[in-house]
Amino acid sequence: MAIRILFSFLIACSAFGAEVAGVKLPDEDQKLLLNGAGLRKRAFFQVYVIGLYLPERKTAAADAIGAAGPKRVLIEMLRDVDADQFSDALTDGMKDNVAEAEMKALQPRIKQLTDIIASMKEAKKGMRIALDWVPAAGTLVTVAGKAAGAPIPGEDFFRALLKIWLGEHPVQDDVKRALLGGTRGEKP
Repeated sequence: MAIRILFSFLIACSAFGAEVAGVKLPDEDQKLLLNGAGLRKRAFFQVYVIGLYLPERKTAAADAIGAAGPKRVLIEMLRDVDADQFSDALTDGMKDNVAEAEMKALQPRIKQLTDIIASMKEAKKGMRIALDWVPAAGTLVTVAGKAAGAPIPGEDFFRALLKIWLGEHPVQDDVKRALLGGTRGEKP
């Protein structure tokens, strides 16, 4: 009996790779490995938990951003955030990490993303938002398990998204460290 309980516990523990602020993230998602997970805060508010999934684990930002193959950013909201605020935060994060000429070139695709987010009206507490780079399709946005909008073309766009959290001027330094496999305060 004790062995069966221990076995059940081990299976349950292996089902997720990190727990951050009470949010459990799987160690694997769509055949990608959890590279790291962190907590985005604004002032003293917990805004969202974010996980970065890659084909293989990377500890350097440039390696993670430039990794070949599919990639995933998984966000779980910890509070309600207006769609405009969410879009503005993403756009500002890109502006801080992408050259002006590149931002200009990305503008139509940034608009496509902000339109998708606007259609949500609000990023609600508990909502999961996935941003997936699928080489044959583009950046796919999934909200609460449902595809949202058309794929956004260009790997340069997805790399600009990753720079929000992994760029030279990330939205939060400890989130960058956490996404690159550093300390993230999760429960084992």
